[in-house]
Amino acid sequence: MTVPQGAVPEKFVRPVMPELDSLRGVAILLVLFFHGFNLPVSMTGLSVFSRVFLRATLGGWAGVNLFFVLSGFLITGILLDTHGRQDYYRRFYIRRALRILPAFYLLLLLLLVLPRTGWFEGRKVGLPFIALSFFYLANVTQFFGVPSQYAPLWSLAVEEHFYLVWPMLVRAFRPRRLAYCALGVFLACPLLRAFAYWRGYSFGAGYTWLVADGLAAGGFMALLVRRRFPQRSEMRLFSIVSLAIASGIFAGGTPFGIWRGSTFIGGAFRLTAINLFCAGILGVTLLIGTSRLKWVVTPPILRWFGEISYGLYLIHMLAFDLINYVMIRYFAGLFAQLGLHFWIMLLRFLAGTGIAVSAAWLSRRYFEERFLKLKDRWVLQKSSSASPGERILAAPERRTA
Repeated sequence: MTVPQGAVPEKFVRPVMPELDSLRGVAILLVLFFHGFNLPVSMTGLSVFSRVFLRATLGGWAGVNLFFVLSGFLITGILLDTHGRQDYYRRFYIRRALRILPAFYLLLLLLLVLPRTGWFEGRKVGLPFIALSFFYLANVTQFFGVPSQYAPLWSLAVEEHFYLVWPMLVRAFRPRRLAYCALGVFLACPLLRAFAYWRGYSFGAGYTWLVADGLAAGGFMALLVRRRFPQRSEMRLFSIVSLAIASGIFAGGTPFGIWRGSTFIGGAFRLTAINLFCAGILGVTLLIGTSRLKWVVTPPILRWFGEISYGLYLIHMLAFDLINYVMIRYFAGLFAQLGLHFWIMLLRFLAGTGIAVSAAWLSRRYFEERFLKLKDRWVLQKSSSASPGERILAAPERRTA
């Protein structure tokens, strides 16, 4: 688990990077706690611990931003590593399709069928939303007069838009120009959010052009670790500066409502600070993951959650819906007191999480793995060598990007 004293630290880019699975595990747990405890709650009568705990879970939505930074880092790395291949586009899109589409379209089928059984109290999913989500437009449904009816799908739409555009830019630009492009996206998004706020538009919506700065930050880091960070001191400095700037933005913006995100400063720059913080955390994780202390950032439980994170992200809200239905149907009195007693909230969370985690593991083990094996067979066997990024995704420990 540890590197011998005096050993040379590992390179940041390796065929297997288990610390990134752990970071993905942290991201999915943040989202899980956010949706699991995001309830109408009366703080009166709750213990100090309960109030602090519930308030802490309110920031769990930032796990999506951590996912974005990780995705930008990994996907950009894969594209850079295969930049010169003739089958560049085919290779990338086959692998992405086999990784993402089967579980995604299975979820859409469940959303089409299950709410109509009456088993999912309060979950109404119409055909227009399903149709738009089928084409990865779940984050722009309001342009078509369709309400968003299943929250996790908006971020998947953002990722798919990234997959459509970013490979062309990586193919067309040299690394330096690509870095400027990523930096430009990172700087443009808060300006667009500021413009949306000023004009009275939905500045907090999940439109791709308002939230792509997390993906750009990850892409920028992928370029840095391959081109500009031969020394660990440079990554250390980058991480410290990113964390310091993020902390400074939050500290300086607190009087102006940056934590709430409902003011001009918060609407424009809260995500900027969060994405910078996530980039700093990614840098620190890479530093520790390539040192003698790698065991700190590779605990098996977090890696396991990272491996099932995609399926868990897709299904977890349906699991909580099912628990709500069971409580309303068979324990109506208990459900009526849900927002008043922490122990009831905790029982609901544990039951829903148990169902979601079990479903995600079964999906990964018996459904998604079948397509992952096709990915290896259709792509990797056609070449005697694979790039580092491809080997990361091909390895059993690293197939979840």
